[in-house]
Amino acid sequence: MNNLVLTDMAGAYIEHSMVITNFVSIVSNQLKNSLCRVFPDNVQYTWWLDNEKKTVIPDASINCQVRSRRGNTFVNAPQFVMEVLSDSTKEYDRTGKKEIYRREEINEYWIVDWQNRKVEIYNLDYDEKGEPQYFLFNTVAEKNKEELRIVHFPHVKVDFDELFDIEW
Repeated sequence: MNNLVLTDMAGAYIEHSMVITNFVSIVSNQLKNSLCRVFPDNVQYTWWLDNEKKTVIPDASINCQVRSRRGNTFVNAPQFVMEVLSDSTKEYDRTGKKEIYRREEINEYWIVDWQNRKVEIYNLDYDEKGEPQYFLFNTVAEKNKEELRIVHFPHVKVDFDELFDIEW
């Protein structure tokens, strides 16, 4: 008989998962006839940084090189990643993961705060030394919700209210 191990994800709320599910549902059909695919938090990316293997599991990602994988692990960088804040991961999402994504030169990084209904959109660009940096492109909340868009996939429409449809 197999032993089942359950891990308690401190600070994980069902609403966190609902935002991820909403995003994937909104985007997946719009990417249907392209080379790109959207993935929820069941795929991982593994890279070598500073001679150390780093593995991350974004809450959602868009990848246009889906053949570049081993099992459920991609070895290339996606073009887009999204992290939905939770109490247990918000510091890592804003620091460690953001740094990994920056160094892997992922074009766009969203930090989604489901509790405050806010999306921070970071765009990758290069500073005067040619180093990749994330610059805050926009912060979208209720007051400017019509501005929500994936910068690097302008044909994909993401409705703010649909993204945050987490009521039961």
